Amino acid sequence: MSTHEPSAFRLLAAATAGSALLAIGTPVAAAAPSSDSRGYLDSTARCASPSTAVVFGSTDSSRVAICESADGEYEYRGVRVRDGARLIVPASPSDDGGFTADNDGITYTVTADALTITSGTKVIRKETMVDFHGSAPTNSPGASPPAATPTPTTPLPPPLPAEVGGDGS
Repeated sequence: MSTHEPSAFRLLAAATAGSALLAIGTPVAAAAPSSDSRGYLDSTARCASPSTAVVFGSTDSSRVAICESADGEYEYRGVRVRDGARLIVPASPSDDGGFTADNDGITYTVTADALTITSGTKVIRKETMVDFHGSAPTNSPGASPPAATPTPTTPLPPPLPAEVGGDGS
């Protein structure tokens, strides 16, 4: 046995451990959820025909769609990705060009930039949009609506089993 073997063995072990840590820390890229003109497929964030999607989008935590019925009424359809909890309530256009929906004192505001959840004037959570479809303007002063649907910048997980059959029933 040579005197270099223990240090070579330690070097090999360190390199192997470093490679394992690097592999664990590397995120797996995933595509945005499948969608069409009515919203995300197999998701609560999808408009049932004959309603049409005005806007729909995803954050790291949620998927939302604003649907317009044949009689011009709007509906908010949202789902929390981690547990499949969903909310379907009437919505209305907001002064900033987005849409709002109220549920028991909690307001959900959907814009091209974010899903903002508030209680009165207190912001409970503001979730940045990572995938957005539609023509709602951004919240930035003086900004104009995006010319095309932005490319998602953050990978999203596939729809949860709780979202399958998101027909509102």
